[in-house]
Amino acid sequence: MERAVSGVRSKRVPGERDKATTVLSMVGLPARGKTYIGRRVARYLSWLGHPTRVFNVGSYRRRQIGASQPADFFAPSNKEGRQVLHDLAMTALDDMLVWLREGGEVGIFDATNSTKERRRLVEERCRKEGLPVVFIESFCNDPGVIEANVRDTKLKSPDYVDMDPDAAAQDFLRRIAHYESMYETLEDPNQSYIKIIDVGRQVILNRIHGYLPARLAPLLIDLHVSPRPIWLTRHGQSDYNRHGRIGGDPELSPAGEEYAKHLAEFVRKNAPRDQEVSVWTSTLRRTIQTATKITRSPRTWRALDEIDAGVCDGMTYDQVRIEMPDVWAARSADKFRYRYPRGESYEDVIQRLDPVIIQLERQRSPTLVIAHQAVLRAIYAYLMDRPPGECPSISVPLHTVIQLTPTAYGCEEKRFALPPNVEDQGAGG
Repeated sequence: MERAVSGVRSKRVPGERDKATTVLSMVGLPARGKTYIGRRVARYLSWLGHPTRVFNVGSYRRRQIGASQPADFFAPSNKEGRQVLHDLAMTALDDMLVWLREGGEVGIFDATNSTKERRRLVEERCRKEGLPVVFIESFCNDPGVIEANVRDTKLKSPDYVDMDPDAAAQDFLRRIAHYESMYETLEDPNQSYIKIIDVGRQVILNRIHGYLPARLAPLLIDLHVSPRPIWLTRHGQSDYNRHGRIGGDPELSPAGEEYAKHLAEFVRKNAPRDQEVSVWTSTLRRTIQTATKITRSPRTWRALDEIDAGVCDGMTYDQVRIEMPDVWAARSADKFRYRYPRGESYEDVIQRLDPVIIQLERQRSPTLVIAHQAVLRAIYAYLMDRPPGECPSISVPLHTVIQLTPTAYGCEEKRFALPPNVEDQGAGG
């Protein structure tokens, strides 16, 4: 049988995903999570296909004048120190504007920007370039949160390498006090800003316009750093897996049913005793069957369904290569953007996974995601901050649990191969 259907590369959805160059300027005292938020926003927007880069003024300071600057260097009374910090901030800002001019889409200016005057200057420079600015402030007065941030992140920074932790903490708290003495929170009704109070307890949106800033609001509301495992696994081996067929809605093979039992045992052994595990599956039978030994009522998401192979659904890769050589060649040339005829591309999969990612960020208890190869590659790319174009090459074997534990600046990864060992035909993605 010959299938003469030419494929297409996926195109951006008109309007909604067109390029909209934007500057996001962080605001906040030290140890309030500005850099954490900036990096998470950059990871999210980059994953969605918007070229994004963080310009961190602290990194400029460490590169140009060294890391070990005492707290008094940051004092308002230290005019020389203040001028150096100002010049470094303007250098970072100028570099960001050049990058945006050369094709970048979202620049994140990561600095304290703690005074109205500094923010006015940022706006003026961006306005000359015709760029809208949205300020993102992390405002927090919770001593427990601040102390945890100091201990867990700041004392591990290059500023305090090989320094006694207690002495480092005292020095950093003095640095914070210097910034507090001149800090002015966001309150100008004419500025565009998102203000996050006490790690999401309250989020204030002021003059937020446009697609990208509005899309950030759900993410910023739900951000937190509560440690919890996120387990990603493909369904157990299916009948289609055994024969190397793409897509479909087959049932589990006997080996797949055995994997479901071992997966349930893994979850029982590794889940914290005081927390309930949320189990998410696609709407396809093979993922729901894999979850049955753990729960009778998993949360099913249509967004977690495998990539739609369109006219290639049910075929083997050899069939596609022989019967549809144009499709095979085009997808081989650009597997990320190539859309199956009457189906989807990896780029399409990422867009439909957006609500899943937002909900995953909201979770505070362990979450097990039982899904499919292409879908899990996209989720993994987000959590591990991998360029979306790398999705098709990410290894997600059958009968393997990928454990990702979010940390302040990324995820810790562990992999667990569970029995039975099966041959992975590579179908489905």
